[in-house]
Amino acid sequence: MKIRILLADNNQLFRELLAERFSQTTDMEVVAEAEIGEEVLDKAGLVQPDIILMEVISPQLNGVELTKAIYKFNPNIKVIALTSLLEKQFIKDMLEAKAWGYLMKKCTFEHLADSIRQISTGNKQVSPDVQSILIEGYLDRNGLSGTDILTKRELDVLKLLAEGKSIKEISQTFFISIKTVGTHKQNIFEKMRFENLSQLIRFALIHGIVS
Repeated sequence: MKIRILLADNNQLFRELLAERFSQTTDMEVVAEAEIGEEVLDKAGLVQPDIILMEVISPQLNGVELTKAIYKFNPNIKVIALTSLLEKQFIKDMLEAKAWGYLMKKCTFEHLADSIRQISTGNKQVSPDVQSILIEGYLDRNGLSGTDILTKRELDVLKLLAEGKSIKEISQTFFISIKTVGTHKQNIFEKMRFENLSQLIRFALIHGIVS
């Protein structure tokens, strides 16, 4: 069964181009489009989509309030922010409104499609840029730095991973087993909520762990 998508954006050309790309997939389809707030709610009620791709803020469309309303109306509909707004407050507001994802319009269609598939199976998704802002917000809120969240050995492993070292090379550097390095890596990813190595590298660069 195809993933049913509602596109909510005031840019008609953007909606048309995106709908055309989705029509070329085998597992997703655009079942409705909407431009303003009331239209989003009306069409969501009419077609009952699985996913709503929604701009966060645009003329006559407040993504935060709409996401709250949609969740109250039908919590099974998963709202994904698809926007160019990379501001901490908007990200926070959308996620608190029960959005399942916050993705940037600059992402590739392949990344967007993969994120939708992940979200449809119950896994929340955010773009790497958004992930970095969330991590920085967490650190600021708790007065922490990477060295406070991680143990000294985990920070050492993070630094070498960010420098491109392999698990085997790290094990040889610290004279520990490959399994132990793997455990440190897993702990780092869980504590920092990294989803991939690119996010780890970006974090290390932002916080001066590597140059």
